[in-house]
Amino acid sequence: MGDTVRLSFTLDEGLHGKLERLRLHRGYANRSEFLRDAIRHYLVQESWRTAEGTVVGTLTLVYDHHAPGLADRLTEIQHRHHHQILATTHVHLDHTICVEVVILKGRPADIEGLAAALRRERGVLHAQLCTSTTGRELR
Repeated sequence: MGDTVRLSFTLDEGLHGKLERLRLHRGYANRSEFLRDAIRHYLVQESWRTAEGTVVGTLTLVYDHHAPGLADRLTEIQHRHHHQILATTHVHLDHTICVEVVILKGRPADIEGLAAALRRERGVLHAQLCTSTTGRELR
């Protein structure tokens, strides 16, 4: 992690109370760990907003396996974007509903475009993109 820097800052009492309740609710043993994670979270969001380079993400798709032609359309879209897809996991929740998790790597706009294309397919019940970073800027 490198050298440690100590910081001091001021919060009003109400904001401090909210911070402490949230820290405890999330299970952090101390304020420093909580604030480090909060800062990293903000940095990841900022990297997606401004990045020209490579980021990563996961797309979770929940869909109706019996929707006519859907599995073929999802596969075709993924094949057209094979350079962005690192891995895909497919799970059968029941006889009708499937979940697919797609691990993606590329530029933010390209990943968001692929997620939107998959989300728009008829029979996709829910699609959630979870954005992250390669971690290089978080060191």
